[in-house]
Amino acid sequence: MRNLISFSIYLTLLLSFVNVNATSLTQTPSKKKFKVVLDAGHGGKDHGKPAKVGSPEKDIALKIVLALGKELEKNKDIEVIYTRKTDIFIDLHERGKIANKAEADLFISVHCNAHTSQAYGAETYVLGLHRNATNLNVAKAENAVVFLEENYEETYAQYDLNSPESAIGLELMQEEFLDQSVFLASLVQDNFREKLKRKDRSVKQAGFIVLHQTVMPSILVETGFITNTKERKYLNSSKGQQSLAKSIASAVNAYKLKVFSYIDNEAIANGETIVTEVKNEEPDKIVEGVTFKVQLAASGRKLETKPYNFKGLRDISRLKKGGIYKYFYGATSNYTEIKRKLEEAKAKGYSTAFIVSFEKNNIQVPLKQVLN
Repeated sequence: MRNLISFSIYLTLLLSFVNVNATSLTQTPSKKKFKVVLDAGHGGKDHGKPAKVGSPEKDIALKIVLALGKELEKNKDIEVIYTRKTDIFIDLHERGKIANKAEADLFISVHCNAHTSQAYGAETYVLGLHRNATNLNVAKAENAVVFLEENYEETYAQYDLNSPESAIGLELMQEEFLDQSVFLASLVQDNFREKLKRKDRSVKQAGFIVLHQTVMPSILVETGFITNTKERKYLNSSKGQQSLAKSIASAVNAYKLKVFSYIDNEAIANGETIVTEVKNEEPDKIVEGVTFKVQLAASGRKLETKPYNFKGLRDISRLKKGGIYKYFYGATSNYTEIKRKLEEAKAKGYSTAFIVSFEKNNIQVPLKQVLN
């Protein structure tokens, strides 16, 4: 019955932090607003982590999320969508569906931490394999909510992981958004540390189901420990909640400014390809034995690789991995050429397109490894 929790045992991997190259993350969105889905953890019959004094986790998370939404809405280019705005229970898989249906650009889930000691500080998680027992326990506590859902055994059958291969599949489905997720999480932690002088417990990876359900850069923020006497007062205070909300909002705005570069929206709407002037055009960079492609999308649907299915783009290929079909534009050993194709794809509206690299037999290898 509770094999869900046992899946975490297989998810153990050291998170290697890297300096995120903002240029490599640059995206070119279409005319739509920048959509951010805010998820207040727990709710309704799920109180979250208990507190001896003050509000339970579900109430604190909701107040921070509502304050965060107000801050983000001050930016007219941002549209905020909530998984819940009141004290109601929402299944974990439904939270992801809300974000996916909205075609959101970011998903942010807000929680509070707890421990048997007087541990304190804030930490932000991205989806991945557990680094150690501490990360494992945090994920287990947040994932345990599924036992309150109806038909959870059927809904989460994929998490009955009796083989390491299933755990690896979880990681691969989200790897395309890892750099962006880590970048946003780092901005959040930087603000907590620098602006709020909070203890920085760093960016971490763990197998949170709510993050696994989304198909966009996603983070889960553990804002502090409600079991710590001093921090509990801070989390329950209006000042603390507003400060946390403003810090997260500032990180989102910085992420949006750094990662998304806006181009001629009117031209995009008319289906035109945008050609920007390039000064000091770099020479061709050929990498022997490697094929670069632009990944446009990943879906459970099998589509014909015809131009009409891909906004007029030709030279489309498809690769099935697990139950997911990945769609690519172009195929070349010329890294300079594939970067041009990436810009073409973005100009067509594929705002989250990115470059991937393959060795022989369609074996995908990390792009960073190839470039190094």
